[in-house]
Amino acid sequence: MSFLHTEADLQAGMAALVAQDPRLAPILEKSGMPALRRREGGYAGLCAIVCGQQLSTASAAAIRNRLMAAFDPFHHDTVRLARADKLKRLGLSNAKIKSIKAIGKAISQGHVDLDAVAAMEADQAHAALTALHGIGPWTADIYLLFCLGNADAWPAGDLAVQEAVRLALGLKQRPDAKAMIRLAEPWRPWRGVAAHLFWSYYHVVKRREGAPVQVPVKPNLQRLPWPVVKAKSAAKKATKKAAKKTTTKLNGAARAR
Repeated sequence: MSFLHTEADLQAGMAALVAQDPRLAPILEKSGMPALRRREGGYAGLCAIVCGQQLSTASAAAIRNRLMAAFDPFHHDTVRLARADKLKRLGLSNAKIKSIKAIGKAISQGHVDLDAVAAMEADQAHAALTALHGIGPWTADIYLLFCLGNADAWPAGDLAVQEAVRLALGLKQRPDAKAMIRLAEPWRPWRGVAAHLFWSYYHVVKRREGAPVQVPVKPNLQRLPWPVVKAKSAAKKATKKAAKKTTTKLNGAARAR
């Protein structure tokens, strides 16, 4: 089993992948060598991906930042025991709250061992993750690929990868997840490398980002718990309001003269 921990790992995997399937050589020539994408793993990594489900990159990053800043340290027991109304104030939907609590409970009760998952083959790890509430196929594949660097993880349900495969291979219609699994069989054990390639190809052809990206956490949100950030924001607004009121009074007095 291979992992993509460094750019050199990705380059070596790409060379092996193209040697296995020469059809991918012109795709790589057009897209260029993709950059390696990695995220934090463990419970925090899963929660970050759950935050991004069915949301824009900016919205997902804002909610994720608030969630991570609200718990120090960020631990599955702390989060799973937190009040739902506190989590809702951070921007999480009821479904996402249920998911991150269920994942935390599964870890706490020993139903899943994320360290053990990291050592599993891609298909076995995928099955272990999707057995948990709130983790669907896409979430599991993104976790395996970006958080663990599993070189054979294949996000068959990712729309951007599906569209890139359609364009690159000249297919009449965009393949669904089942078709994508069949198409990727010749790319084992480098399906994760192929995913990086097709995301890069999508970016070049469509001129927009297709891969799930991590927006950097703002420094103030990293250092301060969310209630403090919120309080400082409110104080700043109050100061601006007071200054505006004072200016209005002075202007009125000047006109009266």
